[in-house]
Amino acid sequence: MGFFHDIDQLPVTLKHTLLSWLPESIRPIASVLLSIIPILIIFPSLFALTTILERKGLGRIQNRYGPNRVGPFGILQPAADGLKTLFKENITPLGTDKIVYVLAPVMLLVSTILLYSVLPIGRNMVALDLDAGILFFFAIGASTELAVFMAGWASRNKYSLLGAMRAIAQMISYELPLILSTVVVIMMTGTLSLVKIVEAQTYNWNVFTPWGLAGFLLFLIAATAESNRSPFDLPEGESEIIAGYYLEYSGFKFALFFLGEYLGLFAVSGMAITLFLGGYTAPIAALGFIPTWAWFFMKLLALISLFIWIRGTLPRLRMDQLMNFAWKFMLPMCIVNFLVATLWRFMPPGILRWTICLALIAIPYAALARALASKREFRKRTYQFAT
Repeated sequence: MGFFHDIDQLPVTLKHTLLSWLPESIRPIASVLLSIIPILIIFPSLFALTTILERKGLGRIQNRYGPNRVGPFGILQPAADGLKTLFKENITPLGTDKIVYVLAPVMLLVSTILLYSVLPIGRNMVALDLDAGILFFFAIGASTELAVFMAGWASRNKYSLLGAMRAIAQMISYELPLILSTVVVIMMTGTLSLVKIVEAQTYNWNVFTPWGLAGFLLFLIAATAESNRSPFDLPEGESEIIAGYYLEYSGFKFALFFLGEYLGLFAVSGMAITLFLGGYTAPIAALGFIPTWAWFFMKLLALISLFIWIRGTLPRLRMDQLMNFAWKFMLPMCIVNFLVATLWRFMPPGILRWTICLALIAIPYAALARALASKREFRKRTYQFAT
């Protein structure tokens, strides 16, 4: 076990070794930098990997090849795209509020990167171990809405402003179920510390309980909407609103928006892993020899693959369907899940507890789904070919 422990703690050991070589006066600053630099390298690199995986995956789903020109099998396409955005003409419309216009993508990116400071990526691997880490995560995450509004307002374009308003309405609507779906985890663990929440799930993940599974699915749906991913990608619906709030952005500033959205997706996926999928822990003790950071990134890649599959499978919702789904289905189900978690906590273990909790989830789910369907807000799509 000593060898596996050394592999697991290799990043921590390497950091402490580097700090031991430095003068004691600069060690605090160096420690901060050594915690930040890996985040700034690993997750943007994962963004580049995800772009090629997503384009390849969507190509296979849609019966085409995807990128296959730049490098072997097209694997260098992210590098080509990055160079293109760096050297592409950077146009700033004359009517823009230039200071706000420039600050909007920077604020979005900075806010998103700050989310990683409280995510425990492995054992003893968290940049900022706060007692209220979950509050910090959602407080910083809410500032991205301000960046979206800044981009739409500063562009001085009615389509950009309409796209920003649509994005903010969607983000606020789904931020409520996103946060409420996490309350059951806080109720059951009795802490706001993300590290302690992970430690409470050692070989006993929250997703393997009725309230945990319901909370995980609600969190995942709300996170998809918060990240503007299909089928909730209405703020960027090209057919309705011409690329949304960053319509007037080009070149490197557009690339910052693109990078910020994917880093936000990775961050909420990391939060889902932390709250419901055991964080960096293994599902069973027999697999505990695998490094904790490896478990985190395997789970992260699994969720990214799920998001890619959803994007290639589900059609885009209408705006009224999106808002009705948030307020008339997601929010009531989150409240129902509070009751389920409470009963799970105080009922004795056994099949009766499972039966009652599953029934309390299934019955409201069926009733709410039937109510939405009866109002024809969600009905079967019909397609007609042109004659």
